[in-house]
Amino acid sequence: MHELEAIILAHEKSQQKGETTFLATIVNTVGSTYRQKGAKMLIHETGEMVGTLSGGCVENDIFQYTQRIIQEPLVIEYDATNVEEDLSWGFGLGCNGAVTILLEKIHPSNTLSPLNLISHCLKKRKKGAIATVFSVTGKVDLKIGSRFVLYPNDTTDTDIQDSALIEAIAHDTLIAKESQKSTVNRYQLTSGSVDVFIEGISPPRSLIVFGAGRDALPVVRLAKAIGWQVTVVDCRALPETYQRFVIADKVILTHRDIIDQQLSADENTVAVVMTHNYLDDLEIIKCLLPTSIPYVGVMGSKSRIARIIAQLNPSPNQSEKVYSPVGLDIGADTPAEIATAIITEIQAVLAKRNAGFSKYRCQPLHAKETIQQKRISASDKVNLFEYQKSTSVSS
Repeated sequence: MHELEAIILAHEKSQQKGETTFLATIVNTVGSTYRQKGAKMLIHETGEMVGTLSGGCVENDIFQYTQRIIQEPLVIEYDATNVEEDLSWGFGLGCNGAVTILLEKIHPSNTLSPLNLISHCLKKRKKGAIATVFSVTGKVDLKIGSRFVLYPNDTTDTDIQDSALIEAIAHDTLIAKESQKSTVNRYQLTSGSVDVFIEGISPPRSLIVFGAGRDALPVVRLAKAIGWQVTVVDCRALPETYQRFVIADKVILTHRDIIDQQLSADENTVAVVMTHNYLDDLEIIKCLLPTSIPYVGVMGSKSRIARIIAQLNPSPNQSEKVYSPVGLDIGADTPAEIATAIITEIQAVLAKRNAGFSKYRCQPLHAKETIQQKRISASDKVNLFEYQKSTSVSS
């Protein structure tokens, strides 16, 4: 199960029991840290936790902070830029890293809670974004934890009152929704400044596995283990496929001549074609190439995929999304090893990495980001986004 799904499920269960819960979110990082901005952890009043923020003892320490919260959120900072201090504290943040965490009590009546947006995005399987104030300096009439929420259908909600600040944040939140990249922005006002964490929220990656042989099962298991939504498509339409792939989110029994009527793929979908049937593969790839899907892995030899490509004559952009032979070159032999090679290749492609050895990487594993400074005033207008406050989230 995806981490966000697990958090939402745990929160829903706690609400049914009438339990109090808290949400901890990493809103800023400096240097190397175990988790990046946007990582979340749900904390029950009993001490039960779902999600993780570090590789050490931060979680237990944060639980102690929940005892201090009455209504207002807390901003907690852990600085391990001194390696020796991190070793002695045992926080496990990472080498030379620091994190800022926003800890808040979840109120069921708060429509601006990140959990509401996350739940909505997961159910609709669409993208949204949320901006959260975590630092205020000067004489700015704004509370820590104030938010601007952008729903998948572009309706919005906020408890921020400054119209110029709303427009500036709305513009940047729209960018985050489309790019799904998190940023920390500092908005300089005439009376002070506010630091805002803006994050995109997206549903888990969808994987379609074409083929229902025994070699497909490890691929499905591994994809489910990292939280992807998995659909298995069996062009042989064998009823026993349902039982074999009970772990999958969906199983489709079909035939290649009608497969185009049963599938839809978008930029959040990836596919692995392993039917071991040339004609099935040909028809499947033909259906996938025109879509916005970013990755199509095809099991088989170079000569086999070359023959298929020659028959389909795709555009250069369409050809780039096809990976065959499928999987990274890690010396895989068994079905489980091959599945590992396939899933890691997909992750590398989606992350735009070359899948090399981290020990030989000269650059940091995560891009170094600085706070974006933005000066705004009451007369500023951001025309790239038309702000309309609405609590309607029907689509």
